[in-house]
Amino acid sequence: MALTSKAASAPRNPGPSWGYRFLRRADRILPEGVFRPLRAAGTWIAVAAMPHQRLCSRLYLRAVLEREPTLTEVFRHFFAVCEALMLRLRVANGRPHRCVLETGADDFSRWLASERPVLLGTFHIANSDLTGFMLAGQEQRNVHIVRLRVANAHDTDALGSRFGERLRFVWVNDPAELLFALKEAGGGRDAVALQCDRPDHSARTETFDFLGARRVFPFTIYHLALIFGRPVLLSFGAPSGPGQSVVYASPAFEPMEGEPRDGALERARAHFQAFLLRVEAHLHKHPFQWLNFSPL
Repeated sequence: MALTSKAASAPRNPGPSWGYRFLRRADRILPEGVFRPLRAAGTWIAVAAMPHQRLCSRLYLRAVLEREPTLTEVFRHFFAVCEALMLRLRVANGRPHRCVLETGADDFSRWLASERPVLLGTFHIANSDLTGFMLAGQEQRNVHIVRLRVANAHDTDALGSRFGERLRFVWVNDPAELLFALKEAGGGRDAVALQCDRPDHSARTETFDFLGARRVFPFTIYHLALIFGRPVLLSFGAPSGPGQSVVYASPAFEPMEGEPRDGALERARAHFQAFLLRVEAHLHKHPFQWLNFSPL
């Protein structure tokens, strides 16, 4: 199921249209000792050629490091995005990769063992993009991933092809289409995954404490939880060794029958804020894993 804008008006990722295919082909034929320095050189070009992303990187790093970042640190932030992309492309090419739950993620574990529908909130952190694909391929769960359709998302297309039997995309380039899309995509027992760190394409937003300031985050997922009577699980994925990612997950936010809406939304705000504190603590330890190059 797809809701798309006209191709001519679709946004696109930075870089040449052939870039992703070049990376996949180069990865097949070049030894890593040659290919990694080539990726680093390309990243330096990206740092020089992308002033908006460079500014967003510098502002984020200033907030998380609590000092002015160096140019080398900006490069490391850009390079982390490149390496996360390479991992997605390698998984799309068939490289084995597993996601394991952190110790104590009991609600997420119980959901995996059940047939309940759920709303999954994700973040642009490290290996988080692989979580939905692994749920489909590794755990054999049906997952609908809500995404903004861009004109050159070859990594998404390739991963979707590999896990397409259980993976579906809901392309929502207009925030007004989100509720309609979710009704169609999530009417059964499937999981629906939404990104929770870019407010640009969210119908509902709220402000929360994050990295030393009040910042705006998408909040639509909780309104959908109350409409559909579904729990919310927030998560992000990070490297935990060769061929493996660890998934950090929140306790479930459970809608309660008969609860006043204002009270439910207050619980939802507390639930999201608590997980943001975990995200912030993780980023203070691993600052280059924040792959969101939008203004904070």
